[in-house]
Amino acid sequence: MPTQATGSFTFANWDETPVAGADEGPRLARASVINAFSGAIEAAATTCEYSIAYVDGKTGVFAGHQLFSGSVAGREGTFAVEERGSFGDDGTVHCDFHVVPGSGTGGLAGLSGTGGYTARHGEPAVPYTFSYELGDLG
Repeated sequence: MPTQATGSFTFANWDETPVAGADEGPRLARASVINAFSGAIEAAATTCEYSIAYVDGKTGVFAGHQLFSGSVAGREGTFAVEERGSFGDDGTVHCDFHVVPGSGTGGLAGLSGTGGYTARHGEPAVPYTFSYELGDLG
């Protein structure tokens, strides 16, 4: 049975680079992001890479991967998640993520799970949910 957990994260750094297109219409960008997680996931500085497709100046979709080095339920290790989301002109970002199968190391070997968050422009911390199962250390 999966464990249902919560926490929050903050953006420590957001470095976005335009790839193609103009500010007024569709365009592509990539972003390198560092986040700090607390709660169910404890990770002081994650590494995240996003590909972003803007429909216009304020709306679009994104996909990416985030690498965590820290702990889940007190068990130390690393793992990666795949993320997909959207953002609107109201400044709200919706994202769902899942643990990349087989990516857990150390005490997080065998970790599986899914989660998500809704970020609102101007809020300093973003709450997330995480439903996970930890592998058996045998």
